[in-house]
Amino acid sequence: MGATHLKRDMELSSALRTELVERLRAAGELTDPRWRRAFAEVPRELFVPVYYAGAVAGRRRLSGGDPDPLGHENWLVGAYADEPLATRVRDGELISSSSQPSLMAMMLSALNVQDGHRVLEIGTGTGYNAALLAHRLGDGNVTTVDLDPEITAAARDHLTEAGFHPEVVTGDGALGCPWRAPFDRILATCALSRVPPAWIAQTRPDGLILAPLATGLIALRVADATHAEGRFLRTPAYFVPLRGGAAAPVPRIRGLPCRLLQSERFRFLLTLTAGALDPADAHAVWRAEGRPGRERFGVSVAGDAQWAWLDHPEGPCRWPLGGTRRP
Repeated sequence: MGATHLKRDMELSSALRTELVERLRAAGELTDPRWRRAFAEVPRELFVPVYYAGAVAGRRRLSGGDPDPLGHENWLVGAYADEPLATRVRDGELISSSSQPSLMAMMLSALNVQDGHRVLEIGTGTGYNAALLAHRLGDGNVTTVDLDPEITAAARDHLTEAGFHPEVVTGDGALGCPWRAPFDRILATCALSRVPPAWIAQTRPDGLILAPLATGLIALRVADATHAEGRFLRTPAYFVPLRGGAAAPVPRIRGLPCRLLQSERFRFLLTLTAGALDPADAHAVWRAEGRPGRERFGVSVAGDAQWAWLDHPEGPCRWPLGGTRRP
């Protein structure tokens, strides 16, 4: 790429980052100026040199190496769209992506990090989220783990190109990273069926674990090495499952009316209680409790027991999470 084209790219990238930050700020997602600076100064395009637009079938490949100037510009502009970008597809299955920036901003804000906090990220992806964390907290306070060596190798290269050097570890995210523990915060960017005990053991007392579970985001406050509890955030969240973790029970939908399945709130309850509650019983609970949103639900962990609940951990509406014994 010539000097003129490189200069044009840098100018367009800067303008696109400014626009993205303003959109996120206007939507109330970036209230902390330190996160605004991170999003304004970390170039997302460095982490998505190739991505795929469109549905799983018939995805369109966009690349920063596209020799067509229009194709190259479409790639750069698309890198700053407020949408997830599929970055790795294997045998027709999505295995890695760069999350929607507004969701990333919301999750990072909800993490409530403070200066000096040590953060473990589960699910490295492109490395973009780790770069934002490293910008805010410093390289030495950020560890990111992924099971796939191809993913971690590429993320490490992207991070280096962007000028960041957090600890990038290839390993089973369900096991955490004991030699870097303890952590003040653990942030997962892959969906769980239950909370790995290692995460709780590796988090300081009063630390926070934020993770996707049952199409929601659970914010767990850690009490000690075996106990944690918290509520779901209001927002929906859909992520690639944690590889190496326990498979999530599949909710049964047979016999349920289509109009009911169109309710995003009910589908959350159906997913949360899969394997523990019959769909008809889930529907009865949902109606009796006034069609509750995610924020009324929570999760408790006490040793080997993990359960989801409505309104109160010891209330009448509680269900064991997949693969755990009944509370």
